[in-house]
Amino acid sequence: MGSLFRGEPMCLAQLFLQSGSAYECLSEVGERGLAEFRDLNPNVSVFQRKFVNEVKKCEEMERILGELYFHVCPFSSVALLRLTLLEWDYSEGFIFNLFLWILAYFFKFFYFRRFISGLVHIAKVEAFEKMLWRVCKGYTILTYAELDECLEDPDTGETTKWFVFLVSYWGEQIGQKVKKICDCYHCHVYPYPNNMEERKAVVEGLNVRIQDLHTVLHKTEDYLRQVLCKASESIYTWVIQVKKMKAIYHVLNLCSFDVTNKCLIAEVWCPVADLQNLRHALEEGSSGATISSFMNTIPTTQPPPTLIRTNKFTSGFQNIVDAYGVGNYGEVNPALYTIITFPFLFAVMFGDFGHGLLMFIFALLTILYENHPRLQRSQDEIMKMLFEGRYVILLMGLFSVYTGLIYNDCFSKSLNIFGSGWNVSAMFEQKVWRPEDLKSNKFLTLDPNVTGVYNGAYPFGIDPIWNLASNRLSFLNSFKMKMSVIFGVTHMTFGVVLGVFNHLHFKKKYNIYLVFLPELLFMMCIFGYLVFMIFFKWLAYSAEDSTSAPSILIQFINMFLFPGGETEVFYTGQVALQRFLLSIAFLSVPVMLFGKPLYLYWLHSGGRGIRMYRVSIERQLHISSV
Repeated sequence: MGSLFRGEPMCLAQLFLQSGSAYECLSEVGERGLAEFRDLNPNVSVFQRKFVNEVKKCEEMERILGELYFHVCPFSSVALLRLTLLEWDYSEGFIFNLFLWILAYFFKFFYFRRFISGLVHIAKVEAFEKMLWRVCKGYTILTYAELDECLEDPDTGETTKWFVFLVSYWGEQIGQKVKKICDCYHCHVYPYPNNMEERKAVVEGLNVRIQDLHTVLHKTEDYLRQVLCKASESIYTWVIQVKKMKAIYHVLNLCSFDVTNKCLIAEVWCPVADLQNLRHALEEGSSGATISSFMNTIPTTQPPPTLIRTNKFTSGFQNIVDAYGVGNYGEVNPALYTIITFPFLFAVMFGDFGHGLLMFIFALLTILYENHPRLQRSQDEIMKMLFEGRYVILLMGLFSVYTGLIYNDCFSKSLNIFGSGWNVSAMFEQKVWRPEDLKSNKFLTLDPNVTGVYNGAYPFGIDPIWNLASNRLSFLNSFKMKMSVIFGVTHMTFGVVLGVFNHLHFKKKYNIYLVFLPELLFMMCIFGYLVFMIFFKWLAYSAEDSTSAPSILIQFINMFLFPGGETEVFYTGQVALQRFLLSIAFLSVPVMLFGKPLYLYWLHSGGRGIRMYRVSIERQLHISSV
């Protein structure tokens, strides 16, 4: 409670870490979350610090694990396996597929005596064809076709399109020329049988080897899938370990070495209540070292950081407050009161029983299953935001159920739970209305002064009969506006009152007289009086005489305009009281604007002049007496 109200008392401590056990000591301190480290090397560039290479290695490993994390899942493991299998050596599995292409496309040329087959790059096909025609003078037949799949170039490593070709020729001299041209254009040449029997034997051998390769690939794929499934169970732990290592090396870069370069010195902000735990963490981290690490507190005039301890319930509300700004050290923390005010003010705006109940059930389910791994490790930003704010949503839904009952609104429909306090049939029983009135009038007004028409207020919330009234919207808007004014003024006044605790804590009593009191008087004399008029009208007028009640808006406007003549008032002496309150509010404005600045100016400059004047007078009196 004390920590949540104001924050933990902090002190500055100096750690002396031995080089051999510094990593383990910081790991123990980090696991317990006991300290905030200061940068002792502010003038050293980030890239010139001692452990920058270790940080880079951790970042590279974090990047690799990040990519692997999104691939190792049931839906993308096959794609990752395919990417892994593409790293097969080019010459291992490609030759057999190439022969299959050659035999499939060019089997009709089996009757030629000599053949040369191979691959040529897509950009060299035309030049290769022209060169064969010109050099061999038409004594060759070139047939080529584009491969359906892109293959990797073994020389450059790039994936490009290739053409498979088959050159048929006669004679050894033509064959030598063809081979030289293939070498000139960097073609990948493969042997091609010259007779039918050899080709059939090669095809049968290739089919057997391809079938064996398919078997090996399937078994390898099953094995890799098992490996990836096991890796998917541990990859989240690996990511956390790498992040911890990176954080430790980053903290080591904040430390400085002593003159012997055998000891690291670190300065940390630590809660006073955790000093003993910090010493134990250093002892455990240096348990295997010859010289243990130690610490001592050092005095400082620098303002400590603000530490607010939270748990899974209060962390969501504290994050809302921190989004607007973290308070200075020692200031009152408003998150304690935000636990109630934030969900309630949301419910005042939301105000629906049905939707609030759905919110409450959703938040309750996330709380009951908060230890589920899928919720804790979810990478969806919206889902993470909803999960971290589950207790906020729970209270928002609970208060929305309450305000929904107050507004009598469930999925934008009214509920008649206790029975309406208005009786329509009494208007006919007392012969105020006639059946002919229903036909001749589009709207009829219930008169609460008629006996039996108004039987009292609805037990809880808005009477459901207002759902049938033609002035339902104006009535509900007026009711909600007045309620919003009451809650808003109360909320702002409470915030102003909380400032008194800060003024007393920092021993600045002049803020009470020059800041707090003028603000409170200005608030109460104007807006507090408006709230008073709202309650006065509710208590002084009932349903029977509501038509004669003055308008609060007109009364509030007349408070500033000072109209002449007779005007409707709520009570005797209202005009005099309003002028008195307005005078106090106007006098508070210059005090709020100039009171504190003038006092600080006098304190730092004017007061010094007065002190010097007193010293000079005392000296003159002393000289005259001598």
